[in-house]
Amino acid sequence: MTRRSRRLAGLGLGLLSALLLVALTAPWLAPYDPTVRVGVPFARPSAAHLLGTDDVGKDLLSGLIHGARVSLLVGVVAALSATVLGSGVGIVAGYARGVVDTVAMRLVDVVLSLPVLPLTIVVGVFAGPGLRTQIFVIAGVLWAGMARELRAQVLSLRERDHLQALLAMGARPWHVLPRHVLPAVAPLIGPQFVLATKTAILLEASLAFLGLGDLTRASWGTMLSLAHARSAFLTDAWLWWVLPPGLAIATTVLAFGLLGHVLEERTRPGLRDRPAAPRRDVPVSAPVVDTVDAALVISQLSVRYGDVLVVDGVSLTVAAGELVGLVGESGSGKSTIAGAALALLPAGATVSGGGVRVCGQDLTNASPAALRALRGNRVALIPQEANSALNPVLTVGFQLAETVRAHRPVGRAAVRARALELLGQVGLDPDRVGDYPHQLSGGMRQRVVIAMALAGDPEVLVADEPTSGLDVLVQADVLDLLDGLRTRLGLAMLVVSHDLPVIERVADRIAVLQAGRLVEVGDTATITTVAAHPCTQALLASAPRLRLPAGQVRR
Repeated sequence: MTRRSRRLAGLGLGLLSALLLVALTAPWLAPYDPTVRVGVPFARPSAAHLLGTDDVGKDLLSGLIHGARVSLLVGVVAALSATVLGSGVGIVAGYARGVVDTVAMRLVDVVLSLPVLPLTIVVGVFAGPGLRTQIFVIAGVLWAGMARELRAQVLSLRERDHLQALLAMGARPWHVLPRHVLPAVAPLIGPQFVLATKTAILLEASLAFLGLGDLTRASWGTMLSLAHARSAFLTDAWLWWVLPPGLAIATTVLAFGLLGHVLEERTRPGLRDRPAAPRRDVPVSAPVVDTVDAALVISQLSVRYGDVLVVDGVSLTVAAGELVGLVGESGSGKSTIAGAALALLPAGATVSGGGVRVCGQDLTNASPAALRALRGNRVALIPQEANSALNPVLTVGFQLAETVRAHRPVGRAAVRARALELLGQVGLDPDRVGDYPHQLSGGMRQRVVIAMALAGDPEVLVADEPTSGLDVLVQADVLDLLDGLRTRLGLAMLVVSHDLPVIERVADRIAVLQAGRLVEVGDTATITTVAAHPCTQALLASAPRLRLPAGQVRR
């Protein structure tokens, strides 16, 4: 926080604290009962009545002090109601997408398209005057803007790697939303509530001035309304009857505005994402189709992003106990195929042809419930960049336990035992269970992600660039670990990589992807020694490979 921001925050907090103190101590601070006549009408300010009296002799200072209670109450309750409603709609719409998102956003469009003050007046007239009417009307016009802003953030958050990993593990929405989505967007909700309170107080004053408030309860808006109705502007009485509540409203709005501005300034940059680079359609070559009865079957799969074809008629299979490497240059569609293998394509991507079967089950037309049951239990994902796939504010033990609970209804002791077992299975010291992701090396974090993928005992494992960002020796260790796991557990494993010389170390077969099409598929020895396609030859030549000493063979 900059020095200027600290000064603004201090000023706003000081003003707001003073106003809250006045509201809380009003019964003791006010010199008179604001509902009782204590002087002559239109008395000028004096020692007995510091702000004079109104047209019936009630003390205006007492009304101003008690008015803080009503104005702040209506503003805070209405803003809180709008924040809860807007946050709920925005989070659910952004996470659910599809029909739910469309319906919710059209409703938001309708509310935002209507002018706020005329809408509040019309609804207030039909509902009748009173504090409940004010709260209902104000909340009803403020929630839509919050819903739209939070929905945009949740749409972006939903594509983060650690949430994609949770979805790949079969986590249900009511598990993901409160534990991962809500904490991530909570920093935005605070500033929105503060700024909504500022707006609500202004709207309360407007409604009360127009006669839609509770005239039996003193508020700054009702003071202005009574002053207007009883001709205070025709005499000098406006100086002590109109000006003080107007200044009180302005001061309150300023306090909330300063706090909201500082909070928004501090929290907003952390949730921004850089836009994804556009994908381009390029000419493709004929596929080489492999036909093996397998646990994972990708059949003539085509995927589009809008009008751009990024995967064109890809057919590939992976049998139980087999490790197939899918390699290609950046932008060739490898990660899109990996996402399609779990029906986890990003927003905007659609399957335009073909499909995917996992353990005999077609994913193309599967219901959301069927996909949740499949992910993690039958097929699991090892996402790119383990540092992004892990939640940075939760320990690795908590995240492992969370994954286990998503698939096994067992007690706490059994969950912890399973988490420790998984750490041991991937070669990590169980004592690291209480560590946070930043306390682990890149290779250790990758092992944790692999352990999470194994939590539901899947039969098919899809690894999307599992060695990305790791040094050469750690890459070899991770690939050796995957190779050992597929051998011991009989996993069908599809490993995506852009580095053919790295993947040849463990793959039984290699499939080469260029511009969305498979151009060559074959066993590793054939691909690496007598590559037929220029793309394969270029990939082999793009990086040096370690040559084994004479007489030593590849494992």
